[in-house]
Amino acid sequence: MMMCKQAQAPVIQIITGGMDLSMLRHRPQKEKVVVVMGATGTGKSRLSIDLATRFQGEIINSDKIQVYEGLDIVTNKITEEECDGVPHHLLGIVDPESDFTAGNFVNSASMAMESIVGRGKLPIIAGGSNSFIEALVDDENYDFRSRYDVCFLWVDVAMVVLHQFVADRIDRMVAAGMVEEVRNMYKPNADYSKGIRRAIGVPEFDSYFRAEYSSSSDEKTRTKLLEAAINETKINTCILAHRQLEKIYRLRSVKGWKIHRLNATKVFQVKGREADEAWGELVTGPASMIVNDFLYSFGQSRGFAGKADGRGRGIREAEMGAAMATATY
Repeated sequence: MMMCKQAQAPVIQIITGGMDLSMLRHRPQKEKVVVVMGATGTGKSRLSIDLATRFQGEIINSDKIQVYEGLDIVTNKITEEECDGVPHHLLGIVDPESDFTAGNFVNSASMAMESIVGRGKLPIIAGGSNSFIEALVDDENYDFRSRYDVCFLWVDVAMVVLHQFVADRIDRMVAAGMVEEVRNMYKPNADYSKGIRRAIGVPEFDSYFRAEYSSSSDEKTRTKLLEAAINETKINTCILAHRQLEKIYRLRSVKGWKIHRLNATKVFQVKGREADEAWGELVTGPASMIVNDFLYSFGQSRGFAGKADGRGRGIREAEMGAAMATATY
């Protein structure tokens, strides 16, 4: 695949602090990476695919559970149809019995990024495991920051709205066969502290499956245990969402990450066509303008095919101002 040629910066003749700024044009420029963050269920995968189709991108999964093979319903892996032809990396590739650490992610994600930029594409890292993202971006050797410029996008939804969505989603997962999926890999006395068995929706069903194996339990008892397992899965997923949100706040306030917040609450309060329109207006539209400005503003490291406005030029300043008014830091 032919890569776009690097744009040449104009020669600047101003002398500042004894340094000729025209020398800056000879400095090696960094590659660009987009990171999509947010609590579980907020639409990170959807936004990452929207951006990938607009900016010739490929997606690197940063969810510490979705990296494992299996339990597609429980881990809510994106389907092939939902991928819309966008290549995904580190999704369902790790043995479910093994442990995949933050260090493993840093090494694997780094190789994936090199491969993606080497083919002239934009790496888009998406997932809810902020500890993985932090380990990659703020590594001890400063390797990531020295090689990449990064744009952080945060899809946010009011918690009271997200809680209801999460509960409804788990009900849909149960209807789609989640319990059967977990039952197929159930092992008595399994270690729930490693591998894919750490996933929310696996240890919660242990008591229920034990009752199924027991000849002394009756149907009424099993029904109550099943209801309790489903309810506990909902509660633990909401707790996870709160922890994810707290980590994002910490990365902004303590580490000073410049994270663009996109408020998607309205999307979850309406349905059908109205929800799709709200998503475009409040999430995809502003995010596309922010990424367009990130990629094509002065000092760009390279050109990527496929501008956000589809006209072969950057977003107008007025449009960018509207996007910044919608997205907050």
